[in-house]
Amino acid sequence: MRITTSPGEQQRDQNRSSSVFCRGNSLSSTGGGGGGGAAAVAASRMAPAVAKLNYRISVSTFFAKSHPSDECCGSNGLPLTPNSIGIYGRSQLLRGDALKHENLCEYLDIVRGKHERTIIVQEYAGSPLTETFIGENNKQETLLRIGHQMLRALSHLNRNGLMCRNLEPVNVLISRDFGVKLYNYGLYYMTYGGKYVSFPIGNVKYHGPEVLLGSRENIKSDVWSMGMILAELALGCKLWENLKVSQVTRKVLSLTNTENVLEKIAREHKKLDQYEALDPALKRILEECLTVSLSRRPQPVELLGDEAFDFLRGETFRAPDPDGMTLLEKHCGSLAEIYYLWQLAGGDVQLELKKEGLIKSEAPILSLPNLVLLNGKSISPPKSQSFLHDSRIIFLNFNTLLERFSKIPEEDYLPLIYSTNSYLESPIFKTDLPLVIRERDTVYQFHRIMLLKTLLHGYPYTHDLLKSFASKDIPPPFRGHVWACLLGVVENGLYERLDKCSPTHTDRQIEVDIPRCHQYNELLSSQEGHTKLKRLLKAWVTAHPQYVYWQGLDSLTAPFLYLNFNNEERAFLSLYKFIPKYLHLFFLKDNSSIIKEYLVKFFQLIFFHEPVLAKHLHGINFIPELYAIPWFLTMFSHVFPLHKIFHLWDKLILGDHSYPLFIGIAILKQLKSTLLKSGFNECILLFSDLPDIVMETCVNDSESMYQFTPKSITYRKYALNEDPPSDFDLKYTDEDHREVQTELYPRISKYDLIRLMRDRPASVVVLDLRTNLDHKRVAIENSINIPFSSVSLKEPRLDGLNVPKLKAFLRRKVVVIVSPSHENALLFAKFLVDCHVSHVCVLNRGFEFLYRIDDKLMMQTFDYINTLAKNVPNIANFVE
Repeated sequence: MRITTSPGEQQRDQNRSSSVFCRGNSLSSTGGGGGGGAAAVAASRMAPAVAKLNYRISVSTFFAKSHPSDECCGSNGLPLTPNSIGIYGRSQLLRGDALKHENLCEYLDIVRGKHERTIIVQEYAGSPLTETFIGENNKQETLLRIGHQMLRALSHLNRNGLMCRNLEPVNVLISRDFGVKLYNYGLYYMTYGGKYVSFPIGNVKYHGPEVLLGSRENIKSDVWSMGMILAELALGCKLWENLKVSQVTRKVLSLTNTENVLEKIAREHKKLDQYEALDPALKRILEECLTVSLSRRPQPVELLGDEAFDFLRGETFRAPDPDGMTLLEKHCGSLAEIYYLWQLAGGDVQLELKKEGLIKSEAPILSLPNLVLLNGKSISPPKSQSFLHDSRIIFLNFNTLLERFSKIPEEDYLPLIYSTNSYLESPIFKTDLPLVIRERDTVYQFHRIMLLKTLLHGYPYTHDLLKSFASKDIPPPFRGHVWACLLGVVENGLYERLDKCSPTHTDRQIEVDIPRCHQYNELLSSQEGHTKLKRLLKAWVTAHPQYVYWQGLDSLTAPFLYLNFNNEERAFLSLYKFIPKYLHLFFLKDNSSIIKEYLVKFFQLIFFHEPVLAKHLHGINFIPELYAIPWFLTMFSHVFPLHKIFHLWDKLILGDHSYPLFIGIAILKQLKSTLLKSGFNECILLFSDLPDIVMETCVNDSESMYQFTPKSITYRKYALNEDPPSDFDLKYTDEDHREVQTELYPRISKYDLIRLMRDRPASVVVLDLRTNLDHKRVAIENSINIPFSSVSLKEPRLDGLNVPKLKAFLRRKVVVIVSPSHENALLFAKFLVDCHVSHVCVLNRGFEFLYRIDDKLMMQTFDYINTLAKNVPNIANFVE
């Protein structure tokens, strides 16, 4: 069996003496069938030899059809979605893992440009059949091999609900080792059967008669197209080569009255001898493919079972030889990762298209209409030629990326995460650069991706290391998967079993909310995005009959859908785990008590961390109910755009149920200067149109406050606690809970006080309000005695307490007020807050709660503390 390239291809091969081939005729990164290949080859001759990428990645572009000028709104009164957004949404399926196959070129990216432009980035493996010469030696066996692989590709598309309808020789790529890959097979699907574009899809010559007669959806049409392609190869001629499109159409339609289409084509092209010389098995396959009757024409999966392909049953796809591959290809694992790194290294597909002349810039004034009528219709000049469909493709140049990675040793591609010198402590990761810069740093992201892939392959055994990894940052392409792992998601088929179709009483509200949910985002504004979001919301409502649908659930679901657009089950299970962790009981029909408790705790924490701001807001009666409910009900996803939510939730998912409270305080901190100068009405206006928030500052501030705050201060009765509270935790009775709801200053548990005194005594100060006599009799070590009777509450001055340098001593410490009277403790807490002292809290149940039965103070009983230390976790990560 022999496959050789055409004379033109042989000449190009000679011009590319430095090219490295893999999987057949694939070209080097400097070569290309597009317009810029020659310049790149010339440059490579002058430059020192650089390792070449053995894969080709192609870029093509076309325009979506614009809506008529008199159709601006749909039947629901909302603006019509541009067709380019429809293409963008449908094309995401082509990028999914489910569609990957050894006989299909992988779709890597779809970019939506200006003026309804769509750009397709796709793998290009091999050379098209139009440029490949097949020798006569074992030719018929070769054709069966090609046909078998085409059928495998078509069968895989059919299993995933797709059909090609764009099958022609230029879209069938063949390599030197006889591998076949279909190219541009998703154009028909992404354009909604051609409805979204103004040009026809496919070549009339290879369309089945039923397609020309108006049939739109039939997977057997691809079988006819394959038969026509193989017939050309078998007969050794191009069918109806010099005829016009209209004449070709008539020729194809004339075949509808023919019993043996293949024989008629052979006679018409004077190839009857070649027809009669065909191997019976190949002839039978071709005649079955070219059966006019759709009912008798087999499907791809049926043809695969034909005995003609028995000699291919045991063959498997041969992977490329790793000896001829670059380190990037050998260890990155996928073209998508290489393409992502190429983008970080400065690659821009739109710029590449402009260089090759596939994108032409014109003065906007030339597109203005000549005349606009009163009814809204416009008379415009003829559309520019640049808007016509251009089937040319270009190939990306990877030299810059490979040069940048040429000095990275191979061991960096295979990080040893359990080595003595932990890879996590590598100097590469010890950088203080802002997150937005780190996400654009090619080498940094490369190392993060290599490490993350290792950790994900070892999950769940690497859960702790993955959590440590994510605390630094998460590479954007893997964010959805990492979130799912951190939330403990295990895909178990639950989503598939849920009813997502039956009508429910929430459907109307869902349909109203979805068209308003993050519609600035191209993916979520597409029809596919709307459909998937509706399915997810209906599935969640079905899975939680005890809850109701509240507005905001759509915004809460949107980040998970965006990051897992091709994996709805992972998106659903991430939401399924996320809500109980952070929004436990929030979606009850009567959630007033849960919301009230949450907002009370939020206000208490504002007093704890920002007493000056809290006092001002309390003074003007600007309570959290007026602004914070949308924050917490949607975990800020209704407040911020998605790109900010991603960075915020990267930290949120690492924290417990209390973390969102600190995000809220961090937002208030950035608005502090404005809020302190504002009255009630000004605050209302400020939060109705929230100013821009610096997200990295918000994340850092919330993380700092979260680590500093004792956990019991954030205790909520209605939170979902992983472990039941112990004797040393806060455990409120119903009466206690009602009292706490009326207080402005948080309580701290005995558990946390002991832990702070044991682990970080320099970070806590205890103010004892008992009398001097009681304090001398028994007291907490290093506590400061300030008898409550000596405090003048009318004059909030720390100097009046007669404790030298008290203000400086209290700075950046947790101030715990201990008193036998809880009312006195609250009054003194108010006194300290009026003095602008931060981090003030009250010991729950007062001083007597620290006594044991033998009338000894717990904190002074050495043997008791040693016993307790075995059960109380260390707070070595506690930061000031």
